[in-house]
Formats: sequence, structure tokens, C-alpha cells
Amino acid sequence: MARVSAGDRAAGPLGAGRALRERFLAGEPTVGTFLGLGSVTAAEVCAAAGLDWVLVDLEHGGGDEDQVGAIAAAAGAYGTATLVRVEQPERIRIGRALDAGAAGVMLPRISSAVEAAEARRHQLYPPEGDRGVASYNRAARWTLDTAALEGANEQVIGIVQIETRGAVEDLEAIAATPGADVLFVGPQDLSYALDLPRRFDDPGFQAVLDRVVDACRRHGKVAGILANDREAVERYRDRGFGFLAIGSDATLLASHVRASIPDGLGTGR
Repeated sequence: MARVSAGDRAAGPLGAGRALRERFLAGEPTVGTFLGLGSVTAAEVCAAAGLDWVLVDLEHGGGDEDQVGAIAAAAGAYGTATLVRVEQPERIRIGRALDAGAAGVMLPRISSAVEAAEARRHQLYPPEGDRGVASYNRAARWTLDTAALEGANEQVIGIVQIETRGAVEDLEAIAATPGADVLFVGPQDLSYALDLPRRFDDPGFQAVLDRVVDACRRHGKVAGILANDREAVERYRDRGFGFLAIGSDATLLASHVRASIPDGLGTGR
């Protein structure tokens, strides 16, 4: 069986994931978007536009697991990494996303460092974790690169969402958890968890954002957040967030279409 060269390994969806992780380690900010339309073409357009990563949203989005592999291949052709927000931080859900070629997973509804550590185990092959081992998938180039399995544990990206009261209370311990590479604020869920529904300018909500950034700095992790537009991305970047999501494919499309319609035209006139 032919060997897979270092150059081949650096290309495509898997190489895009490694490059993204290297940027995290270098402290470089990255920008991406959530994919909720369930469209491989929309994912490719986002990648072609220059995003560092796209994130398939299997919690709220319209897609499903079957599209993860196609999106990883399409986005990877442009050097864009594919990440997946799983429905639940369960072993089978996490393993299927990674086998399909995702560079990492986003874990919703995490409420403690114990939960974060357990979810991390599902991302790792034995003996460090309990991820199922198979090579007839994109993660091992369809059996052509079984050597990739050996370094997979060091490459997989773990993203823990900070969106529950429990996560806020256990924030320091979550930031210290190995494999919690990114602590990502889900603004809407977090605001509701804090009894401040959509009151994003409230001092209490803003104080939690500062705590997330500070905890990430202390533990060498990346702070992430969802932003609605370019100005918000720049503002959060300057504040210390390094994993920046510009809305979603749906919101970007909707906002651009709405902004392109002259006054007095269209159904919203």
C-alpha cells in the first residue's frame, strides 16, 4: 500500500484542521461561521469567501450527519477546516463527526469540568479515551493513511460551550480541563441562563464575557463568541476573543439580501 506523504497529509480537510489548531497554539484569531442550511454548496461558498473554519450545526441547524463528510471535503479544498456542533456530547455522535473528517467538535450544554472531561474522552482513541477505532473513513483517508490514527489525539479540537449557569460557576475548572481548547460563549443561551434574556449590554452579562477571556488567558485556551457582523467581530477580537463566528450561513444570506433591496422595493416595502 502506498505511503501518504507529508505533503498529502497537509492537504485537504485533515490538513485544514491541523493548520487551524496551529493557529490556536500561535495565538492567532480565526473567523468562521455556523452552517444551518444543510447545504454543502453554501458551505463551499463560505470556504471560498475566505473563512478559516465552518461549523456544521447539528443542534439547531437543518443538516444532518450525512452531510458532514461532503462539507469537510468541499471546505477542505479551500483550506477551510470543518467543525461540528453535535446534538449531545455523546460518544457515538462525537465519533461519527470525527470519522467523517471534522477537525473537532463543539459541545453544547456543558455544565461542569467533569462533563467537559468526559466529553473529551469520547474525542480520543484508547488508551486516553474511548473513541471507536476504524480506518475505512475520511479521518484515515479510507485506510490509505492508518498512521494518521497515531497522532489523532493530539490534533482533535475540543470546543466547550459556555451557555449554562453551571458552566459559569465552574468556568475556571473547565478552562483548566485538558482538551477544552476553545471556550465558546453562546450569547443567547447564556443570557437566558443568567436571567438576562437578550440583555447583552447588561453589566452582569458583560462581566461573564470578561471572566471567559481572563480564564482562557490564564490557562492558554482560546475564547470564542458568536458575533452578528464585521464590527462586532472586530470589537470582540480587540477584547481578547480569538475564535470568532460571524453569524450563520442563513443570517449572512438574509442580511445581505435585505441590505441589497432598495427602499420601496420588495415585499418588505
